[in-house]
Amino acid sequence: MKAMILAAGKGTRVRPLTHAMPKPMIPILGKPVMEYLVEHLAKHGFDQIMVNVSHFAPAIEGYFGDGRRWGTQIGYSFEGHIEAGETVASPVGSAGGIKRIQDFGGFFDDTFVVVCGDALIDLDLASVVRKHWQSGAAASIVVREVAKDRVSNYGVVVCDDSGQIQSFQEKPKTEDALSQLVNTGIYIFEPEIVDLIPRGIDFDIGGELFPLILEKRLSFNAIKAPFNWIDIGQLSDYWEANQQMMRGKLRGVQMPGTEVRPKIWAGLNVKVDWDDVRIEGPVYIGSASHIESGCQIYGPTWIGTGCHLESGAEISRSILFDYSRIGSSGEVTDSLVFGRNCVDQNGDPVPDLKGALDWVADARELPGHR
Repeated sequence: MKAMILAAGKGTRVRPLTHAMPKPMIPILGKPVMEYLVEHLAKHGFDQIMVNVSHFAPAIEGYFGDGRRWGTQIGYSFEGHIEAGETVASPVGSAGGIKRIQDFGGFFDDTFVVVCGDALIDLDLASVVRKHWQSGAAASIVVREVAKDRVSNYGVVVCDDSGQIQSFQEKPKTEDALSQLVNTGIYIFEPEIVDLIPRGIDFDIGGELFPLILEKRLSFNAIKAPFNWIDIGQLSDYWEANQQMMRGKLRGVQMPGTEVRPKIWAGLNVKVDWDDVRIEGPVYIGSASHIESGCQIYGPTWIGTGCHLESGAEISRSILFDYSRIGSSGEVTDSLVFGRNCVDQNGDPVPDLKGALDWVADARELPGHR
């Protein structure tokens, strides 16, 4: 079966993380969010996956390669051009990316699934495709019901009792929402849908392709299915995703490392005085990390590879990227730390950490540095 992962966006709403990496490569429990999707697609029989890439494209292609590690084939469609030896990103829209792939080699010759590269799901995809076939629809959207006070964060789907989609509302005000069913960014299309997408222009799935499907009066179905869906639309969602994953909220996902204490996992060769630190799980401590005596760590907290917490540091419900150093005066709560940067859940810098943040391997300490 065939699938497409949308991975060409710049991820502006999860900056500053995407200043250094593409959104699909942002790590959750130590591996890129897109890897969970590839694993899930392969598990459900999708053995041919196309990925549209643009922003930091080499990072995605270099990590996933041809897909053989996951028992699937992965191909790429780069949206941009090469200028002076450098790749210049130039995305063509989510639907435009589908059209570009089809025009190049005719990949979409049967029913295919489209998923966003920045969400975690445990949906039974094979079951959803069967429901799509049974409905006889040309296009289907997997929808989910959310609380009334959250509809303004999503694209709202309005459908009749049979599941046929009637209209959409893009992030309506709570009082204006006509439904509590929202678009999860999981689509099942027949090849005829690709024929609707114009060539050579930016074209979006939600804002332009869906209204066109309704205009053409094609059968357009909403599929409700029970599943966990963790959308990483904003930095606060990314923080919450890590919190939920460490609490075991996504089926089939296990913590890496070895459980050295109840709800405390560690990678290889960590240096921790377990009798003189206070750690309340769930907490993960990455390989080659050093936690000095007198530190306090409260979960859910993820500490990446090669980190160093000096005596007296206190970390609560936070994420430390690889090779971060927290000084003895450092108190980090509900935040993300990468090197000398610390931001809260909304991406705002956390003030007054008294110079407690640094890289473990600072450039001034490297041999030969002047």
